[in-house]
Amino acid sequence: MDNLKNFRRSDFCGTLRVSDVGRTVSVCGWVQRQRDLGGLIFVDLRDKTGIVQLSFGDETDRRIFEKASALRSEWVIAATGTVRERESKTSKIPTGEIEIDVTELRVLGEAETPPFEIVDNTKTGEDIRLKYRYLDLRRPELQKNLLMRHEIARVARNYFYENGFTEIETPMMIKSTPEGARDYVVPSRVHPGKFYALPQSPQIYKQLLMLSGFDRYIQLARCFRDEDLRADRQPEFTQIDLEMSFVDVDDILEMLEGFVARLMKEIKGVDYPMPLPRLTYAEAMRRYGSDKPDTRFGMEIQDLSDAVRGSTFPVFADALAAGGSVRAIAVTGGAQKLTRKEIDKLVDHAKGIGAKGLAYIRWVDEAPGCSFNKFLAEGELDALCAALGMQQGDVALICADKDKVVLPVLGALRLKVAKQLDMIPEGYNFLWIVEFPFFEYNEETGNWDAMHHPFTMPLEECLPNLESDPGSVRAKAYDLVVNGTELCSGSIRISDYKLQEKMFDALGLTEEEIAAKFGFLVDAYRYGAPPHGGAGIGLDRLSMILCGTDSLRDVIAFPKVQNASEPMSECPSTIDQLQLEELHIQCTQTE
Repeated sequence: MDNLKNFRRSDFCGTLRVSDVGRTVSVCGWVQRQRDLGGLIFVDLRDKTGIVQLSFGDETDRRIFEKASALRSEWVIAATGTVRERESKTSKIPTGEIEIDVTELRVLGEAETPPFEIVDNTKTGEDIRLKYRYLDLRRPELQKNLLMRHEIARVARNYFYENGFTEIETPMMIKSTPEGARDYVVPSRVHPGKFYALPQSPQIYKQLLMLSGFDRYIQLARCFRDEDLRADRQPEFTQIDLEMSFVDVDDILEMLEGFVARLMKEIKGVDYPMPLPRLTYAEAMRRYGSDKPDTRFGMEIQDLSDAVRGSTFPVFADALAAGGSVRAIAVTGGAQKLTRKEIDKLVDHAKGIGAKGLAYIRWVDEAPGCSFNKFLAEGELDALCAALGMQQGDVALICADKDKVVLPVLGALRLKVAKQLDMIPEGYNFLWIVEFPFFEYNEETGNWDAMHHPFTMPLEECLPNLESDPGSVRAKAYDLVVNGTELCSGSIRISDYKLQEKMFDALGLTEEEIAAKFGFLVDAYRYGAPPHGGAGIGLDRLSMILCGTDSLRDVIAFPKVQNASEPMSECPSTIDQLQLEELHIQCTQTE
């Protein structure tokens, strides 16, 4: 086996071009493949920047030629030679016009045949690729994703540094104050029976930094939440975390819009128009049935309540009588693809997510037909079609119930149908969702819970309603949404400790609970707190969106799977009895 003594790499494989012809270069990497044509040998050499072709021919030293003939896929080699133009050029790779005529070859590491071929668009199952993640990460597709993630982090740091932010690390082992998701806990060896928690976010500490006078804080923070996994969620994740003092909502949104503009310019080469559109939570739910709407396509929810008032159809009449509404989405040109069979599947889907049923109008022939025609008086169907703006070839899906059921059901159907009919165009639609409800009613406990965290500032005009009408209180909270994905969530914080106490009281927290969970923060507010607010931008989700992939696993080096385990290292695992005794822990159940 050779070594790198007296060898120094001069270039990365994927960076060489025609302008380098005549140069003597040294490159290193992995053998993608070797092609032995008898008197000629070609080797595709791969590193993180791409592939370059190495050439060995009649003029190559016989010792080097024989060494090249022994090369196999995934061997690690180093080569020196002269860059020259290829006789058979290709546009499939950026280096397709040149090759390296090798004069020195070193084999740095041999490799066994890998369990799958290291190529993009591999057919190998994800379970195998995750087990051998270090091999999967050699694929150019994943390397490109992780390099883009690195660039996004670089842009973020540079942008916020330039705007006066200070990067400060907050603790990774903190007091457990479970709010929403479960904490990951860490037992203490020196404090028997006590536990640290891994942070779900740096929320409390970044607020304390504002009270400490740092004014603008930034951190690429690692966060942990013990919750069920989805394609866009992992138990450990990274967020671009920030906080600002002496600001209100507009100041923070404008700062983040500047970041989005810089990001789109440097990462995607796009001049994205600013300012970003804003929708209130109420408007987003009314129009799209979601607080993270995909606005790249239309098919907005339409309110038919007035149009069907007085209808003889019991479902509509009963919903309106109970204080609900009748709403619909109209699918332009959907009648051919949305057959009766496909609509039946949508009905089942709607029932599965909370609807009692789903009515529909399908206009295939000269006259429209619907699932409830026998209940309608003469002219009612035509009036409904007119209210929906329907024409021949269209479909309408109609839901009748309380708004808290109707809106999210139609929002989910809107997205499902758009994907099914391939109605969603390429591109990026960023927007703000603002003025979220401060409280949400918990039917199980009969209490009003904070929709965000309890430090969120209500809108000033809503303060008189805190006790008399909690459901009407709106928060100075905002989310950044792109293409139906929430990228960022934040709020203005309460800086008046008397108002904070009032909010805790409105949430039904006792003095003991407040002291146990937030005592040190509440005390800190008594010593002068500036108006402040902030946000957390999901770096993983942002990378996933900009890389054009559907899973966070494609932008995280070593991700977890559905049950929060890592197949490669077989984490989590048991620990030995001595460790358990040192931590004062006894296991009552094991798998």
